[in-house]
Amino acid sequence: NANSPPGPRPHGILGLVPAPWTWILRLLALVSTSVWNPRWTPCPRQSSGAPALGPGSTIFALSSGQGRCGIAVIRTSGPASGHALRSLTAPRDLPPARKACLRLLSDPCSGEPLDRALVLWFPGPQSFTGEDCAEFHVHGGPAVVSGVLQALGSVPGLRPAEAGEFTRRAFAHGKLSLTEVEGLADLIHAETEAQRRQALRQLDGELGHLCQGWAETLTRALAHVEAYIDFGEDDNLEEGVLDQADSEVRELEVALGTHLRDARRGQRLRSGAHVVVAGPPNAGKSSLVNLLSQKPVSIVSPEPGTTRDVLETPVDLAGFPALLSDTAGLREGVGPVEKEGVRRAQKRLEQADLILAVLDASDLTSSSSCNFLDTVVIPTVAGSPHGSSQRLLLVLNKSDLLPSGGPDLHPDLPPYLLLSCLTGEGLDGLLEALRKELATLCGDPSTGPPLLTRARHQHHLQGCLDALGHYKQAKDLALAAEALRVARGHLARLTGRGGTEEILDIIFRDFCVGK
Repeated sequence: NANSPPGPRPHGILGLVPAPWTWILRLLALVSTSVWNPRWTPCPRQSSGAPALGPGSTIFALSSGQGRCGIAVIRTSGPASGHALRSLTAPRDLPPARKACLRLLSDPCSGEPLDRALVLWFPGPQSFTGEDCAEFHVHGGPAVVSGVLQALGSVPGLRPAEAGEFTRRAFAHGKLSLTEVEGLADLIHAETEAQRRQALRQLDGELGHLCQGWAETLTRALAHVEAYIDFGEDDNLEEGVLDQADSEVRELEVALGTHLRDARRGQRLRSGAHVVVAGPPNAGKSSLVNLLSQKPVSIVSPEPGTTRDVLETPVDLAGFPALLSDTAGLREGVGPVEKEGVRRAQKRLEQADLILAVLDASDLTSSSSCNFLDTVVIPTVAGSPHGSSQRLLLVLNKSDLLPSGGPDLHPDLPPYLLLSCLTGEGLDGLLEALRKELATLCGDPSTGPPLLTRARHQHHLQGCLDALGHYKQAKDLALAAEALRVARGHLARLTGRGGTEEILDIIFRDFCVGK
């Protein structure tokens, strides 16, 4: 139709005359729908065991860790995998698919025995990469591993894999979405229970499925807008088509806004929450850092001002990742070096997600303790006028020095935890309090919607939300439809259905060679 139906839009965008280039935009929309095919067509099945003629190369690498071990896993992927497996196990034929078999491995050039190993054959597309794959489970001595790798390198058509190339092939053949690839990378690098749980959820495709559902919502809204442009004046459409599109967009805006507000939680879970230990001199800050990290990170001395610079160490606190910072005692510096240490400590306090405020339980009435309470603890607990989201735990250390009557409390002292870094008494209570605080900061990876663990996720969801804002403000149906296409494009790029090579290179370079 050359013109959209007369009359103003009741809600949302206005149904004015579309521009002549509406047909071009709709043609582009039809072409762009291919990026949302949930699984790309896999490569042709190559299971004959002979090297295939074609551009696809076959790669091999050690998938298990470097160094001596009981068993090392060497894998191949590509059309010549069957030929490679036959070459090293000649004269035996290929083993049954996905069944471990014991074989004598020999050098294909010299015939020299290399090892007696378990081998597995995974014909594509039912494999990790979607291609023909083979695995050699050999004894983990360096000489055995080196000999098998050299033998594979002598097979025509095989070459050593690049870092992350196996996973990249799985992505290229539709076995993994980009968010699942990121989940796999996070699982490999997970150091805490919370990181492991979150990585498994992302690897299972929860974030990708959520984005796919959002994309389907946008597709329906776009279809309604396009139908109104094409057929609205013929009275062939049900009433309220555009109202339905507006309603779906509003619901999606709410969902996107909720996830974006929680974006920092996922990034903290992946990279670690910033926990800063602060307090006056000689309160036991360095002793607490050493106790929590279970290693001598900081020098402990009764001399005030021992810690001059910020010392950082990554730790696992009650199953959550954290970057623990030991800082200089907050007081008026007695020299230029200590003054600089105090300045850095104050700056690090401003950047903290969680402050562990440490005071000497036997010296709460001193001027340094009262000043720290008045300038740091009480204002943080009361809440900053600028809406700071910092959290604080007050720890009264050196409880072993207290008299039987307990500490001499400050009248405005907020809730606190008693601890003795010397005896360890009170440590369990502190760890439980840390677990609750970090669960609030990082989110619970076992429940709730999937978290946004990377800045890339936040960028594309924000771009999608901005495009929906343009949809609501559009004065022309063609522009409104284009805004919906832009929003769908951001979701496509988030899951990798429209990403650039540069983005893919950055993501896959963090993998080890055999993955």
